[in-house]
Amino acid sequence: MAHMAHAIVLADQNPIVPNGPELILGAFAFAVVFVAFWWKLLPNIQKTLAERSDAIEGGIKRAEEAEAAARALQEQHRAELDQARQEAAQFRQQAQEQGAVIIREMREEGQRQREAIVAAGQAQIESEAETVRSSLKQELGTLAIDLAGRIVGETVADEARQRRIVDRFLEDLEARATEAEQASA
Repeated sequence: MAHMAHAIVLADQNPIVPNGPELILGAFAFAVVFVAFWWKLLPNIQKTLAERSDAIEGGIKRAEEAEAAARALQEQHRAELDQARQEAAQFRQQAQEQGAVIIREMREEGQRQREAIVAAGQAQIESEAETVRSSLKQELGTLAIDLAGRIVGETVADEARQRRIVDRFLEDLEARATEAEQASA
């Protein structure tokens, strides 16, 4: 029955409503925890949240700065590339000008060499023509003397006389050729 008496006492108490001393003790413990939380933990939590906020904002700011630096570097590279293109264009123009000068010089040198070759060829032709003329004069002289000897019926043996006859004959031929040229002009 003692057991039953204890059960009746428990039935009188409402389990939802705390009894007085427990309520005071619970309120005191809550106040101590709340004050400790307010005094010690809340500033640390706020400090940590502020640090994280600063870190996030600083990260965003650093990212913006890095992006701005990247843009500046990109602009610098574009400027350097444009400058390199301009220099390349100048080099091409200089090369074309130098090429034109070299081609002109080579043409002039070729013209000089051609003129030298032509002059040497003309000199050689004139030299050979003079040799041929001299040879023809001798042969013509010999033929003229042989012909004169056949016409006269005797040989013309005197060498001095032969030369005079040949020279007179050649002078006569040259005079006729000159007259023919003047008449045709």
